[in-house]
This record gives sequence, C-alpha cells and structure tokens, in this order.
Amino acid sequence: MKTNMFQKARIKLTAWYLLIITIVCFTLSGVIFRIQRSEVNRFAKAQRMRIERQFPPEIFLPPKPPIIDPDLIAETEKRILINLMMLNGIIIVFSGGFGYFLAGKTLKPIKEALDEQDRFISDSSHELRTPLTSLKSAMEVALMDKQLSLDDAKKLIKENIKDVNRLQNLSDSLIKLSKNKEQKNNLNLEDISLSKLINSSIEKIKPQAEHKGVIIKKKIQNCKIKGDQEKLHSLLAILLDNAIKYSPSGKIIQVKTIKSGKKITISVTDHGQGIGKKDLPFIFDRFYRADASRTGSIIPGFGLGLSIAKMIVENHHGSIKVESRPGKGSTFTVTLPQIFS
Repeated sequence: MKTNMFQKARIKLTAWYLLIITIVCFTLSGVIFRIQRSEVNRFAKAQRMRIERQFPPEIFLPPKPPIIDPDLIAETEKRILINLMMLNGIIIVFSGGFGYFLAGKTLKPIKEALDEQDRFISDSSHELRTPLTSLKSAMEVALMDKQLSLDDAKKLIKENIKDVNRLQNLSDSLIKLSKNKEQKNNLNLEDISLSKLINSSIEKIKPQAEHKGVIIKKKIQNCKIKGDQEKLHSLLAILLDNAIKYSPSGKIIQVKTIKSGKKITISVTDHGQGIGKKDLPFIFDRFYRADASRTGSIIPGFGLGLSIAKMIVENHHGSIKVESRPGKGSTFTVTLPQIFS
C-alpha cells in the first residue's frame, strides 16, 4: 500500500519536473526561432542591398526577381523549427528518465523516515505487548481463583509491580531515543573534564557492579572534551551497565582513554561470554538482543541501550564500534573529537 503511494508520488513529481522542463524548452525554442528567423530575413535583406549597390537598377527595365527566393527562406525557417522540435523531444525524453530518477532520490529520505517510524511503532508495540499480556493474564487468573490467599495476592502484586517497572523502563528508553533524535543539533555543549566525567559515571554504577561481584578498573588520561555532559553521562552509563550485565561474577571491567591528536578514544572492555560473529553487525540496531550468543540466558533489557549510545556518539560527530570474541569478552570503543565542530 505504502509502496504504491510512493510510486504515485514519484510519478506525480516526475510529471511536475517534465511540465516545468517542457515550458522552459518551448519558451526558449520560441525565442531561438524568432532570433533565427530574424537573422535569415536580415541576411536576405543585406544580400539584396549589397547586390543593388554593385549593380544599380537600370531605368525603364522591368524589375528583377528577388536575389533570395522566398520559398528558400520559408524552407530554412521550417528546418530550424523541425530541428528545434527534435531537440526538444530529445530533451523531454531524457528529462523524463532523469526526472524519475531525481524524484526517487528526493522522496527516498522521506520514505526511509516513514519506514523507520513504522518499524519503531511496530517494535515498540511488540515490546509493550509482552509485559502487558503477562500483567493481564496474571490478574485474570487471580480473579478466577476463588481461594486466593492474602500471601498469594501480595506475591501477585509484587510480580505486577515488576512488569509495571519494565513498562516504565521501556517508556523511559523510548523517550530517550526520541529525544536524542530530536536534539541532534541542539546539544548543551560545554568543556568537560574527561576524568571527572568517567569517575562520576563509575561511582554511580558501582553499587550495581558490587552487587554482581564485578570489579571496574580504569586507566584514564586527564584531558578536556567539549560535549553535552548529560548525554555523555548517559553514554557511559549504558556501556558500563551493558558490561556489568554480561560479565560473570568475579570478572573485571576495564575503562581506558587514549588521546590521539584531536581525538579521544574511550574503551569499555568486559570479560564475559562475548558476542557471536553473526550478531556483531546488528548489535547497535534498535531492540536487537544477542542473549543466546552471549550468555545462553535471558538478560533483563529491551535492546535499546546500545542504539541510544550510538545516537549520542553520532550526535557528537564521533563513532562507536565493538570488537568481540565468543568466550573472551567484548570491547566497545567510542571515538570523539576533542573540539566539537
């Protein structure tokens, strides 16, 4: 349905291109034809005057026929007109093909944006449906149970609260994703101490690491970077949270920074199960999760974190990549310009 809609829009846009080009071509052809006809007539008149000056007309002799035959002039004008029409035809045919191609290129970003929006809505609906279905089913079963005890009711409420929290986390992640898209060119830029930024991020997530039994080690160069402090905090929180989730107890997470020229590299390395080769190209896709390849178990989350992280990095004109080997762990590397431009 949507494909047909864009095809119609493409044809309509091509028709407008052709209409404009046709009007321009015929207008210019009319001007060129008038100029050429005027030049032919001027040439004929000049030839007649030149010959008359060389050979003055004799008195009492009958008038001589014109030097240039009017039929020849008419034939010349006709040929000019035919040539112009052929040229216009070639231009219009070529413009039709080029216009169709150009219309496709013009509409492509709009189509991709709408397709992305449809995927976003579809993925979000799917992720929202799962906890809602679980919540609804649990409550329906409880309502039908006439012997439901107070303890069972409390247990049910606790489980329902977990589902509600999952929904809240999902909605918060979706809002973050949407805001990062909207604020691409509206960052609150300031000079930031990289060491303070990373230390602060580590301190905030330290309780989570201690609870998991994971140790965070750091090797940080003290330098300044220009960026949005809140967004960069979110970026580091996502990478550290991701590393903690996929690290077994007792493992070490390493955070390193390297300054090279006008660029700063931040790497977060875990020593977990790693990511399968087939999953690596999609690891930053929205809602993509490679649980089976990394842990063989279900890890809480929606697969939005790394997508948000990538968007934050790209909004800062940087890049993010991942290197991973199954059973060895993963390293996420962020490269940012020290001076944001």
